[in-house]
Amino acid sequence: MKTYDVLTVGRSSIDLYSQDIGAEFIDITGFDAFVGGSPLNIATGCSRLGLRAALLTGVGEDKVGDFILNFLRREGVDTTFIPRIPGARSSAVLLGIQPPDTFPLVFYRNNAADSQITVDHVNAINMSDIRLLELSGTALNLEPSRSAVFHAAEQAKLQGTTTLLDIDFRADQWSDVRSFGIMVRALLPRIDIAIGTEEELLAAMLEDASQVTIEHQQISAPTVRGDIDQAIERVLALGVNVLVVKRGSNGVSVYNAAGRREDVPGFPVVPLNILGAGDAFASGFIYGYLNGWDLYKSCRMGNASGAQVVLQPGCANFMPTLDESLAFIEQHGGF
Repeated sequence: MKTYDVLTVGRSSIDLYSQDIGAEFIDITGFDAFVGGSPLNIATGCSRLGLRAALLTGVGEDKVGDFILNFLRREGVDTTFIPRIPGARSSAVLLGIQPPDTFPLVFYRNNAADSQITVDHVNAINMSDIRLLELSGTALNLEPSRSAVFHAAEQAKLQGTTTLLDIDFRADQWSDVRSFGIMVRALLPRIDIAIGTEEELLAAMLEDASQVTIEHQQISAPTVRGDIDQAIERVLALGVNVLVVKRGSNGVSVYNAAGRREDVPGFPVVPLNILGAGDAFASGFIYGYLNGWDLYKSCRMGNASGAQVVLQPGCANFMPTLDESLAFIEQHGGF
């Protein structure tokens, strides 16, 4: 038996979420302290579902790093591979919550510790001990984390470890948004499974920065113009075996290497906070995939995880357990 079911790689942060649901950002009077970052959220979601999860990220030698590590240890996520980065700071995110569709984000990632994970940090991990490696697109924006991600993917392929990329487009984290696509396209030939929203797939094939529009500082929900069908074809042509396109309340569409599409419906709920839904989806999908479920059932499991998290005010702190997810699915018509 391998030591870990899943290792996730990339961002981690303290997330400060508005306590004043519906208030404009300028009128917020207080914040709740949670944790976040897509790879951290996914590792937590996987652990709550019963998978053996580990996280490779970086935290500073600071109290925020203590906060993040304490949360992960309580959740049963293995922190063995998380270095303290001298001179760097653990990341922070502030979020306004104005349902149903306005969620302004402010990232504090200057000198971010998670951007300073290195090839040596990857070399400290035995990839043959891991069933699935999950990588995050934002970790490609800077060195040395960019090289660490490429190296991790290469090592995983050499050891026969399944690779999964959460495309994870955060436009404000790139000095030139076109370089996001360049990096993602370079990584995709090393990836078995790719997951992204329609906007993220379009961003991966971006030709002009003017195609991206962000309103109300909704960094995680940009408008990206382009031909989605062409973007999907181009991603599949780069060699991924499975492509999952997240379509919000409409569920997901899953494509195999030959381009055959299967639509998987979501679960109808009225969202409180859409942030973290995609990470919850990934954890549910990974659970099903690693348990040998077919892609349809795995995506339904992912949709159920996402639907439960959008009912909550945070991300990692509210990932569902296996019993909660199975009960939710049963209450909503089954798989």
